[in-house]
Amino acid sequence: MHISAKADYAMRALLELAREPSRPLTCEAMASSQEIPFRFLKSVVGELRRAGLVRSQRGCEGGYWLGRPAEEITLLDVTRAVDGELITLRGESLAGLDYPGPAAGLPDVWREVEAGAAAVLGGVTLTSLLGKGVEQGLTHRGAA
Repeated sequence: MHISAKADYAMRALLELAREPSRPLTCEAMASSQEIPFRFLKSVVGELRRAGLVRSQRGCEGGYWLGRPAEEITLLDVTRAVDGELITLRGESLAGLDYPGPAAGLPDVWREVEAGAAAVLGGVTLTSLLGKGVEQGLTHRGAA
């Protein structure tokens, strides 16, 4: 499975927004905080906006907020918003994949891999990731 830079950047930007949901963030602030190329992030945030995962406001008081509560946004939502299909084979969906002869069972394996990945990503919300970051920070500080 390939995780695109676009999906990684989208998730990192959304986590920045989820960290302080009461105030808007600019693309510049998210890009700087996460060390993401600004121009690339700008296009990714546009896709997230079109998918309803972020909302925006123009002006000096403007910026971006989460489009839904962080506990309702999963990594699967984010991946599908920016990349479409979770797993493809040569750019095609696995849904209609069919092989003849001894390879006939292989498409079912690929679909199981996709279902497993979807289950993992669908079970992780922005809120749960923020909690892990706090836990890891406490563990790290405690070890020092």
